[in-house]
Amino acid sequence: MSIILYTVATLAIIGATAAIILYFVAQKFKVFEDPRIDEVEESLPSANCGGCGFAGCRAFAEACVKATDLGELNCPVGGAETMESVASILGLEAVKKAPRVAFIRCNGTCDHRPKTNAFDGASTCAISAASYGGETGCEYGCLGYGDCVAACEFDAIDLRAGMGVPLILDDKCVACGACVEACPKNLIELRKMYPKGRKVVVACRNEAKGGVARKSCEVACIGCGKCEKVCNFDAITIENNLAFIDSDKCKLCRKCVSVCPTHAIIEVGFPPRKIKEEEKESSTAK
Repeated sequence: MSIILYTVATLAIIGATAAIILYFVAQKFKVFEDPRIDEVEESLPSANCGGCGFAGCRAFAEACVKATDLGELNCPVGGAETMESVASILGLEAVKKAPRVAFIRCNGTCDHRPKTNAFDGASTCAISAASYGGETGCEYGCLGYGDCVAACEFDAIDLRAGMGVPLILDDKCVACGACVEACPKNLIELRKMYPKGRKVVVACRNEAKGGVARKSCEVACIGCGKCEKVCNFDAITIENNLAFIDSDKCKLCRKCVSVCPTHAIIEVGFPPRKIKEEEKESSTAK
């Protein structure tokens, strides 16, 4: 009986000693977590899309709490309203940022960019891009297998069967950037969102010289520079035989659209242009 009591007492002493040691160790190495992190996380949309540049909403909330200002932090899904809520919790000032939307810089649909061969392999853009240039003469164009569609968690991209290039639905896009990362051809970019979904974009990424680019796609940019010359806002630059329109500088004047000889610059969301009288007469004469 005494042996049993001795054993029980020994175990009780060891247990109590271990508990005391663990308590002091926990106090020594405990990590204080700011309660505001939970508040900020609750104000976020809980999309965990990574569009903010952090690994989920929790990590973004921690970054916001640690920051002295929110100038470099933004939740693309929640937008300005969410960031104002975060700023209110932290006693900081919200920096208003223009909403953005994804755009696929390729207008090489099947009508403009005919197939020259057939790819008999795994139907993913990543594998296709690593294997060869694509089923058309344009090695820079969209492969059309829909890696961007698979990456989008908001059903904002329509693969459009038979078109060869997916379509991004502006009303569903939250500019999380998942499609940008998924595209192996670097065709997708986040552009400033203008009212009524209006855009003026060089829908091409072909860096080949004019004649070669035009041969592979009839609406390819040939880097002629006419668009750059008519732009009064320094929004257009020419590099590597390719024009690019900075959406933050563009004023949607559309002068560049009119002078583009290959129709590589497209306008979206605008009402139909009025036909000039001389054009009407010319059309009637024909």
